[in-house]
Amino acid sequence: MVVPLFVFFVVFRYGEIFKTQILGCPCVMLACPEAARFVLVTHAHLFKPTYPKSKEKMIGPCALFFHQGEYHTRLRKLVQSSLSPDAIRKLIPDIEGIALSALDSWAASTQVTNTFYEMKKFSFDVGILSVFGHLDEGYKEKLEENYRIVDKGYNSFPTKIPGSAYHKALQARKRLNQILGEIICERKEKRLVEKDLLGHLLNFRDEKGKTLTKDQIADNIIGVLFAAQDTTASVITWILKFLHDDPKLLQAVKAEQMAIYQTNNGGKGHLTWAQTRNMTLTHRVVLESLRMASIISFTFREAVVDVEYKGYLIPKGWKVMPLFRNIHHNPEFFSDPQHFDPSRFEAAPKPNTFMPFGNGAHACPGNELAKLEALILIHHLVTKFRWEVVGSESGIQYGPFPVPQGGLPARFWKQSSCPSQNMCP
Repeated sequence: MVVPLFVFFVVFRYGEIFKTQILGCPCVMLACPEAARFVLVTHAHLFKPTYPKSKEKMIGPCALFFHQGEYHTRLRKLVQSSLSPDAIRKLIPDIEGIALSALDSWAASTQVTNTFYEMKKFSFDVGILSVFGHLDEGYKEKLEENYRIVDKGYNSFPTKIPGSAYHKALQARKRLNQILGEIICERKEKRLVEKDLLGHLLNFRDEKGKTLTKDQIADNIIGVLFAAQDTTASVITWILKFLHDDPKLLQAVKAEQMAIYQTNNGGKGHLTWAQTRNMTLTHRVVLESLRMASIISFTFREAVVDVEYKGYLIPKGWKVMPLFRNIHHNPEFFSDPQHFDPSRFEAAPKPNTFMPFGNGAHACPGNELAKLEALILIHHLVTKFRWEVVGSESGIQYGPFPVPQGGLPARFWKQSSCPSQNMCP
């Protein structure tokens, strides 16, 4: 079961709106769609995003999701334009190449694969592609090496003691700024006009002709890479688990993908944007995985003034936490919510009951890219490979996003080299 029982117990006992203390801060918990919409959409100007200062320092204080108002609006438009359907459809051949390279490496390994860890590398490579296009391999290796250190220190205790994970991460974050500065200077010197995210950030001019600073560009690049990695990797890992646990559903997804595979000359041709839009069942599997796992379980906001909602007073400075996971698992909106059932998405969910990427002005702008990554990987996985989950350990671990216990240990094979049909789902 994906949802911790204590969360439901608290909501059952105290209702859909209640106050509590989170890390010593008074906080209002919201477990109903109307309240979440009030905070995130209709009255979003009354609430500001809030993160621990240590997190802002790690990613960069200029990253768009730490802001609201005019700066946030401008930066969000830039990011959205680089991750729009028209932009990402051109990335399909390259994403396919990254997916096939990853799958081949997993299948060639004699070791048990930590699926989540490998999915993080896959989603990071796709993130690099969306930000920089075809980046020099040397730069890519330096970015990945230092980003991994930042990633390890992000959720560690924020102490600057030399040798601590947090201190190492801060040092790596400084090196990332230097590497990004080199890439920016090189792009400017060569006067390259690219339509990737870096190109959009470099070409930006406000109404006064002012450009973005290197720090603003760097912080937003790191922010996008951060937002694009763990969440996407988590949901793809869950998709593999849900498919593995339901052989009948897996066969139905494989049949859908094999039809596309045959249309593409036995997999020799590239997927097209239209084909990814026609993966009806597979897309529902992605949506149901997003609902079941609820990777983004909640979000934090802070009241900037005293706010009244349905007779409740939310004082200025109080934290507010919309609980997406509770909404996604409320039987009033999703019948038998603990059962994995992609058919529930044959009809659109009720408004504001399905928010896997958040809602409002701060909703994830890369949601279409995340779904595209999942569809492409699933296509090549089920048409050319097999996998077996190793061990019977069940449960969830958080780091901080929910993933199957142990990162879903698994073995992968190419179809022609599967050692035993009985071992391969």
